[in-house]
Amino acid sequence: MNDEIEVVCPACSPKIPVPHDVLKVGQNVIVQCQECENIHPAEIEKVKKFKIKVIISKGEESFIQTTLMTSEEGLMVDDEIIVDDGESDEVYPILVTAIESGEKRLEIANASEITTVWGRAIDEVVVKIAVHKGKNTETLHKRVPGGYEFIIGQEETANKTKFRIKKIKIRDGSLESKTGIAIEAKFIKRIFAEEIVRKNWGDGKTQWSMKGKGRGW
Repeated sequence: MNDEIEVVCPACSPKIPVPHDVLKVGQNVIVQCQECENIHPAEIEKVKKFKIKVIISKGEESFIQTTLMTSEEGLMVDDEIIVDDGESDEVYPILVTAIESGEKRLEIANASEITTVWGRAIDEVVVKIAVHKGKNTETLHKRVPGGYEFIIGQEETANKTKFRIKKIKIRDGSLESKTGIAIEAKFIKRIFAEEIVRKNWGDGKTQWSMKGKGRGW
Protein backbone atom coordinates (compact mmCIF):
# COMPACT_ATOMS: atom_id res chain seq x y z
CA MET A 1 0.00 0.00 0.00
CA ASN A 2 1.30 3.45 -0.90
CA ASP A 3 1.77 6.14 1.72
CA GLU A 4 -0.83 8.87 1.71
CA ILE A 5 -0.27 12.61 2.10
CA GLU A 6 -2.25 15.78 1.54
CA VAL A 7 -0.84 18.28 -0.97
CA VAL A 8 -2.30 20.62 -3.57
CA CYS A 9 -3.09 19.20 -7.00
CA PRO A 10 -2.28 21.49 -9.98
CA ALA A 11 -5.10 19.89 -11.99
CA CYS A 12 -8.10 19.84 -9.65
CA SER A 13 -7.17 21.60 -6.40
CA PRO A 14 -4.34 24.15 -6.77
CA LYS A 15 -5.05 25.92 -3.44
CA ILE A 16 -6.49 23.37 -1.05
CA PRO A 17 -4.51 20.19 -0.15
CA VAL A 18 -6.26 16.94 -1.07
CA PRO A 19 -5.30 13.28 -0.47
CA HIS A 20 -2.56 11.86 -2.72
CA ASP A 21 -0.82 8.50 -2.98
CA VAL A 22 2.99 8.67 -2.86
CA LEU A 23 4.38 6.86 -5.91
CA LYS A 24 8.04 7.77 -5.45
CA VAL A 25 9.97 8.98 -2.43
CA GLY A 26 13.38 10.58 -2.24
CA GLN A 27 14.69 13.93 -3.46
CA ASN A 28 12.03 14.20 -6.19
CA VAL A 29 8.71 13.04 -4.75
CA ILE A 30 6.05 11.86 -7.22
CA VAL A 31 2.40 11.64 -6.14
CA GLN A 32 -0.97 10.74 -7.64
CA CYS A 33 -4.12 12.67 -6.79
CA GLN A 34 -6.91 10.51 -5.38
CA GLU A 35 -9.51 12.95 -6.71
CA CYS A 36 -8.54 13.19 -10.41
CA GLU A 37 -5.68 10.62 -10.65
CA ASN A 38 -3.29 13.28 -11.94
CA ILE A 39 0.37 12.33 -11.43
CA HIS A 40 2.73 15.18 -10.56
CA PRO A 41 5.81 16.06 -8.49
CA ALA A 42 5.26 17.45 -5.01
CA GLU A 43 7.26 19.39 -2.48
CA ILE A 44 6.89 17.84 0.95
CA GLU A 45 7.90 20.08 3.82
CA LYS A 46 10.14 18.34 6.30
CA VAL A 47 8.75 18.11 9.80
CA LYS A 48 10.71 20.26 12.23
CA LYS A 49 10.99 19.59 15.96
CA PHE A 50 10.92 22.26 18.63
CA LYS A 51 12.05 21.95 22.24
CA ILE A 52 9.59 23.99 24.29
CA LYS A 53 9.84 25.11 27.91
CA VAL A 54 6.92 24.07 30.09
CA ILE A 55 6.27 25.58 33.53
CA ILE A 56 4.15 23.18 35.56
CA SER A 57 2.33 24.10 38.76
CA LYS A 58 1.55 21.27 41.15
CA GLY A 59 -0.08 22.23 44.42
CA GLU A 60 1.88 25.18 45.85
CA GLU A 61 5.01 24.42 43.79
CA SER A 62 6.09 25.20 40.23
CA PHE A 63 8.89 23.59 38.24
CA ILE A 64 10.27 23.66 34.71
CA GLN A 65 10.25 20.81 32.20
CA THR A 66 10.68 20.66 28.43
CA THR A 67 8.67 18.89 25.77
CA LEU A 68 9.15 18.21 22.07
CA MET A 69 6.56 19.36 19.53
CA THR A 70 6.65 19.15 15.74
CA SER A 71 5.87 21.85 13.19
CA GLU A 72 2.64 19.97 12.41
CA GLU A 73 1.33 20.35 15.96
CA GLY A 74 -0.67 23.16 17.52
CA LEU A 75 -1.82 23.93 21.04
CA MET A 76 -4.76 25.67 22.69
CA VAL A 77 -5.42 26.93 26.20
CA ASP A 78 -7.36 24.22 28.11
CA ASP A 79 -5.79 21.43 26.03
CA GLU A 80 -4.66 18.38 27.98
CA ILE A 81 -1.17 17.21 27.02
CA ILE A 82 1.48 14.83 28.27
CA VAL A 83 4.82 16.47 29.05
CA ASP A 84 7.74 14.12 28.49
CA ASP A 85 11.11 15.78 28.07
CA GLY A 86 12.73 12.58 26.82
CA GLU A 87 15.66 13.02 29.21
CA SER A 88 14.08 11.64 32.38
CA ASP A 89 11.51 9.05 33.36
CA GLU A 90 9.09 11.71 34.61
CA VAL A 91 5.87 12.16 32.65
CA TYR A 92 3.31 14.81 33.59
CA PRO A 93 -0.27 15.07 32.33
CA ILE A 94 -1.13 18.79 32.42
CA LEU A 95 -3.94 21.17 31.58
CA VAL A 96 -2.59 24.09 29.51
CA THR A 97 -3.38 27.37 31.30
CA ALA A 98 -1.37 29.84 29.16
CA ILE A 99 0.72 29.96 25.98
CA GLU A 100 3.52 32.50 25.50
CA SER A 101 4.96 33.59 22.17
CA GLY A 102 7.72 36.05 23.00
CA GLU A 103 5.98 38.73 25.06
CA LYS A 104 2.50 37.85 23.77
CA ARG A 105 -0.10 35.58 25.35
CA LEU A 106 -1.99 33.48 22.79
CA GLU A 107 -5.12 31.31 23.06
CA ILE A 108 -3.96 29.08 20.20
CA ALA A 109 -0.56 28.70 18.53
CA ASN A 110 1.51 26.49 16.27
CA ALA A 111 4.56 24.84 17.81
CA SER A 112 6.87 27.16 15.84
CA GLU A 113 5.34 30.20 17.60
CA ILE A 114 5.51 28.91 21.17
CA THR A 115 8.28 29.94 23.56
CA THR A 116 6.72 28.83 26.88
CA VAL A 117 3.73 26.74 27.92
CA TRP A 118 2.20 27.15 31.36
CA GLY A 119 0.22 24.24 32.76
CA ARG A 120 -1.32 22.71 35.83
CA ALA A 121 -0.58 19.09 36.74
CA ILE A 122 -3.77 17.05 36.65
CA ASP A 123 -2.56 13.59 37.66
CA GLU A 124 -3.53 14.56 41.21
CA VAL A 125 -5.14 17.77 42.43
CA VAL A 126 -6.08 19.18 45.83
CA VAL A 127 -9.65 20.48 45.91
CA LYS A 128 -10.66 23.13 48.45
CA ILE A 129 -14.03 22.57 50.13
CA ALA A 130 -15.88 25.21 52.18
CA VAL A 131 -18.10 23.23 54.56
CA HIS A 132 -20.86 25.03 56.45
CA LYS A 133 -21.20 23.73 60.01
CA GLY A 134 -24.14 25.58 61.50
CA LYS A 135 -23.02 29.22 61.77
CA ASN A 136 -19.38 28.38 61.07
CA THR A 137 -17.52 27.51 57.87
CA GLU A 138 -14.50 25.22 57.79
CA THR A 139 -12.13 24.85 54.82
CA LEU A 140 -11.16 21.27 54.06
CA HIS A 141 -8.88 19.80 51.41
CA LYS A 142 -9.26 16.60 49.45
CA ARG A 143 -6.56 15.10 47.21
CA VAL A 144 -7.99 13.18 44.25
CA PRO A 145 -7.04 12.22 40.66
CA GLY A 146 -7.62 15.05 38.20
CA GLY A 147 -10.37 13.12 36.48
CA TYR A 148 -12.31 12.41 39.69
CA GLU A 149 -15.89 13.70 39.40
CA PHE A 150 -17.63 15.67 42.12
CA ILE A 151 -21.41 15.66 41.74
CA ILE A 152 -23.68 18.39 43.09
CA GLY A 153 -26.03 16.86 45.67
CA GLN A 154 -23.68 13.93 46.33
CA GLU A 155 -22.18 13.02 49.70
CA GLU A 156 -18.38 13.10 50.12
CA THR A 157 -15.91 12.78 52.98
CA ALA A 158 -12.76 14.79 53.72
CA ASN A 159 -10.75 14.82 56.96
CA LYS A 160 -13.38 12.50 58.51
CA THR A 161 -16.09 15.12 57.86
CA LYS A 162 -19.10 14.04 55.82
CA PHE A 163 -20.71 16.71 53.68
CA ARG A 164 -23.16 17.19 50.82
CA ILE A 165 -22.08 19.29 47.82
CA LYS A 166 -24.28 22.35 47.24
CA LYS A 167 -22.34 24.41 44.70
CA ILE A 168 -19.13 24.16 42.68
CA LYS A 169 -17.07 27.13 41.50
CA ILE A 170 -15.20 26.37 38.29
CA ARG A 171 -11.79 27.81 37.39
CA ASP A 172 -13.29 29.83 34.52
CA GLY A 173 -15.26 31.82 37.15
CA SER A 174 -18.68 30.21 36.63
CA LEU A 175 -20.73 28.69 39.46
CA GLU A 176 -22.80 25.51 39.14
CA SER A 177 -25.57 24.63 41.60
CA LYS A 178 -27.90 22.25 39.73
CA THR A 179 -28.25 18.86 41.40
CA GLY A 180 -26.71 16.04 39.39
CA ILE A 181 -24.11 18.09 37.51
CA ALA A 182 -20.71 16.35 37.57
CA ILE A 183 -17.46 18.30 37.29
CA GLU A 184 -13.96 16.83 37.15
CA ALA A 185 -11.63 17.87 39.96
CA LYS A 186 -9.04 19.42 37.62
CA PHE A 187 -11.57 22.12 36.63
CA ILE A 188 -12.73 22.97 40.17
CA LYS A 189 -11.65 26.08 42.06
CA ARG A 190 -13.78 25.54 45.18
CA ILE A 191 -16.63 23.37 46.43
CA PHE A 192 -19.34 24.73 48.75
CA ALA A 193 -20.99 22.13 50.97
CA GLU A 194 -23.01 21.47 54.12
CA GLU A 195 -21.94 19.10 56.87
CA ILE A 196 -24.00 15.96 57.27
CA VAL A 197 -24.77 15.29 60.93
CA ARG A 198 -25.99 11.80 61.80
CA LYS A 199 -28.24 11.78 64.87
CA ASN A 200 -27.64 9.08 67.44
CA TRP A 201 -30.53 6.91 68.73
CA GLY A 202 -32.52 8.89 71.24
CA ASP A 203 -31.52 12.31 69.88
CA GLY A 204 -34.44 14.58 69.29
CA LYS A 205 -37.01 12.44 71.19
CA THR A 206 -40.00 14.33 72.53
CA GLN A 207 -41.22 14.37 76.12
CA TRP A 208 -44.06 12.07 75.10
CA SER A 209 -41.74 9.51 73.51
CA MET A 210 -39.57 9.41 76.63
CA LYS A 211 -42.54 9.33 79.00
CA GLY A 212 -42.42 5.64 79.77
CA LYS A 213 -38.64 5.40 80.13
CA GLY A 214 -37.76 3.27 83.14
CA ARG A 215 -41.42 2.29 83.81
CA GLY A 216 -41.31 -0.96 81.88
CA TRP A 217 -43.92 -0.01 79.30
